[in-house]
Amino acid sequence: MISSTTLPGVREQARHALLLLGVPAPARLVVDVHTALFDGDLSMSGLAAVLRDEERHYDPHALAAYRICPALHYDLTAARGQVTLSGWSPARRLLSPSTAQSNVLTAVVRIAEFVAIRAQASPAALDLLRRLADAVPGGPEAFLVHDPRALADAARACLAAGFADQEIPEAVERRWDRLDERQRLFGASLPHQRGRG
Repeated sequence: MISSTTLPGVREQARHALLLLGVPAPARLVVDVHTALFDGDLSMSGLAAVLRDEERHYDPHALAAYRICPALHYDLTAARGQVTLSGWSPARRLLSPSTAQSNVLTAVVRIAEFVAIRAQASPAALDLLRRLADAVPGGPEAFLVHDPRALADAARACLAAGFADQEIPEAVERRWDRLDERQRLFGASLPHQRGRG
């Protein structure tokens, strides 16, 4: 008897979580979101293996609907531990100190709204939101009654109050335009680095 699984592979599981998050996210958050909200077996080691394989086996001539890749700092080096999707625009894939908090708040809004539309939140989903609430000013208070919408509203209010859309500096855009596709996916090497880029 041949058995088959209906669960998506690790790469697709990571994609599901990233599509929900909508912003670059720490690998641990990608795994935690998938574990709490989707079926599957995504793990830190599995996600790390996918990231390694995407870079090691990169073929510029192979068609791929998407790739799991690292976010990039404004110096266009890889932001290790921060995961994105290749199809996102540079503005979504690039990280600066000022975008880090807005990314967290955006992720909280999206996760809380996703949980809110479900008929009943699972204990794992509520536990995830409880932990994420700590990253939102007023979040723990907003989530006292286990209302995902209240947490989403608190995060949205913080975004509106202090985080405007960040434009990429022109110098960064010019450097981005000079990168080849592999460097845009996996990061460029700084002049003193060896082996990558």
